[in-house]
Amino acid sequence: MNVIRTVEELVAHYDIPVPSSLTKEINYLTELHKAYIDASPFVLMATAGPGGLDCSPRGDPAGFVRVADERTLLIPDRRGNNRLDTLRNIVVDQRVGLLFLVPGIGVTMRVNGNAHLTTDEPLRESFAIANKPPATVIVVEITSVYTQCPKALIRSKLWDADGFRDPSELPTVGEINELITNGEFDGKAYDDGYPERVRQTIY
Repeated sequence: MNVIRTVEELVAHYDIPVPSSLTKEINYLTELHKAYIDASPFVLMATAGPGGLDCSPRGDPAGFVRVADERTLLIPDRRGNNRLDTLRNIVVDQRVGLLFLVPGIGVTMRVNGNAHLTTDEPLRESFAIANKPPATVIVVEITSVYTQCPKALIRSKLWDADGFRDPSELPTVGEINELITNGEFDGKAYDDGYPERVRQTIY
């Protein structure tokens, strides 16, 4: 197996960058960039820390990521499982990478920056849903913004309903946990109870 081990080898193996892929990157949000963020109900957040890398999904009604100004984003940290993988990383390494998706749209929006967490009560309350504010708000100071071309979503047919899978075709979370615990975890009880748990804990 031939392995690329240096940046020089990597660059030599590929063609030169498409010029527009370089000129499109700026360090602030325009109103046109903001339109994608306002329309997005889903963002992937990548972080790094002593324990390794993490990429976690964040979702809420479209526009849940708030544009405070052209260089600042505010992201509510909704109720989860309290592993805190992303938040632990941010506390020790502020670098974050965001990928915004808009249903049905191939172009995605990428934002890189440095983040910190705030427990400011008025700010948290401003993000409340069903009278439940997020535990913290992630403040992202933007360093880089650019659109990502739709080729990956075109190739994957991500938004093509004809390719949607039925949940019955894949193992459930309960089945996976039961397998990796050699049957100590009651997978069926977990799966059967999940819809009600979601209803009670979504916010």
